[in-house]
Amino acid sequence: MLVRSRIGRNGLVYETFCLRCWVRSYVSNSVIKRSLARSPPKSERSTAQLPRPRSFLREYFSANGSLGDERSSGEATGPKTRPIWGASGVKQIEDSTARPPARDRRMQRMEALSTKGASQNHHTSDLLDRRKKLGPQAIPILGFEHSIPLDASSQLSTISATLPSTSLKRLLTTCLSLSKPRLSALMVVATAATYTLYPVPAVLLLSTTVAPSLSYLTLGFLTAGTALCSASANALNMLLEPQHDAKMSRTRNRPLVRGLITKRGALTFAISVGALGVGGLWFGVNPTVAFLGGFTIFLYAGVYTPLKRISVINTWVGAVVGSIPPLMGWAAAAGQYAAGSGEWQELLLGAENIGGWLLAGLLFAWQFPHFNALSWSIREEYKSAGYRMLCWTNTKMNGRVALRYSLLFFPICFGLTWYGVTDQGFLVTSSAINMWMVKAAWKFWRQSGHRGSARGLFYASVWHLPVVMGLAMVHKKGLWEGMWRSVFGEEDGGQDVWETEAEEEAEDLAVGQASPALPLAIGVTQ
Repeated sequence: MLVRSRIGRNGLVYETFCLRCWVRSYVSNSVIKRSLARSPPKSERSTAQLPRPRSFLREYFSANGSLGDERSSGEATGPKTRPIWGASGVKQIEDSTARPPARDRRMQRMEALSTKGASQNHHTSDLLDRRKKLGPQAIPILGFEHSIPLDASSQLSTISATLPSTSLKRLLTTCLSLSKPRLSALMVVATAATYTLYPVPAVLLLSTTVAPSLSYLTLGFLTAGTALCSASANALNMLLEPQHDAKMSRTRNRPLVRGLITKRGALTFAISVGALGVGGLWFGVNPTVAFLGGFTIFLYAGVYTPLKRISVINTWVGAVVGSIPPLMGWAAAAGQYAAGSGEWQELLLGAENIGGWLLAGLLFAWQFPHFNALSWSIREEYKSAGYRMLCWTNTKMNGRVALRYSLLFFPICFGLTWYGVTDQGFLVTSSAINMWMVKAAWKFWRQSGHRGSARGLFYASVWHLPVVMGLAMVHKKGLWEGMWRSVFGEEDGGQDVWETEAEEEAEDLAVGQASPALPLAIGVTQ
């Protein structure tokens, strides 16, 4: 394809060109633009233009009016100066006439950032080399520790802070944050699981009566009351130590620390939900369970919380608090089948209630490996906040206690099978889970929490408790036999027994009716 002659872009006259050559010549003579470049080429840096003068100075938008006053107070004959603030917070005076161009300032910042990044990379490589040389001791020295995530209360506080201050949603979110929802949910699950594990007497089984074995209404009152009592105890715990929560990374975002709610509001919430919880347990379950719920609030807020700054025994007191909800569930179920007046001795004491104490012991022993592994990772924060914990007062004992109470899971699970709470299959399945827990606790003790052993024990404890409680519910004594009878009905042997007993009763009745005539027949014969 040919085109007519025309004057080219470079001033030359093209006689007769094909279209392809003409386009190639046009492109080769065009100037390549650098639209994405952050700085001009080296050949053009000397001719770079100065930036345009700004209509408004930075001081115009500053909230500090003294900056503009000091700038205008300079002498008229001298060079124009303006105050700036150095990195150390010291006021300096900068000469505007000696200010470098904008592109040069950008180049200086880029060079400073590159130098800083290189120094950081060099520092990181040095730390890694030192970590290889020091081995497991490098974790506490160089700071290579896994960070514990924020608790649910801190996360809810972050959400609440983004909501309007007068909205109802913000108030409800803040109150939920005060209740420590994850801890309260754990207490509710432990209470409900123990309630369902109570061995129902054989007289009240579904195979012999149409009455339900356990009351769903009682279960509803039990779970709601336990949740409210736990929320009250947790709110009082936050109310008593906001100044100490501010010193720890996991708790410094809680609602009272951030000022999302006043202390009077938190106290009102704690008293209200505590009264509702204890009252619901009293009228909906029984007085024994209501007393245990109120005792939980007092022990957690009145004893455990102040004891945290006095002695390491606070860990054992906290474990006692965590073991009360299983007793509440057991007493609630036992109250429905009490043959006497339903006093606390009948609901909690005696050989028939040993299963409830074993489940409480399971919760008591579980809290030591869980908390000891959790606290070890933030032991320096506990120390700076003034909390007396084994994780920093006695590191060796911290690991021994975690291992010691992990070994208690085996006799506790055996006792549940021995006393008829679960079947024999639970002894096999729970042993496998307990071995996993003991293995993690052994590593935690041997390695003193280093090399990820604390993190391994923490996550093992998180999974251990729900799995063991779930296995206990699956292996409840008589559960599968009852399901078999409800699906396939009674066996033929049982029907024959009933028929044989009916025939024997009919024969005895016939003999009894014929016995008065025997003396008369004897007399006639004589």
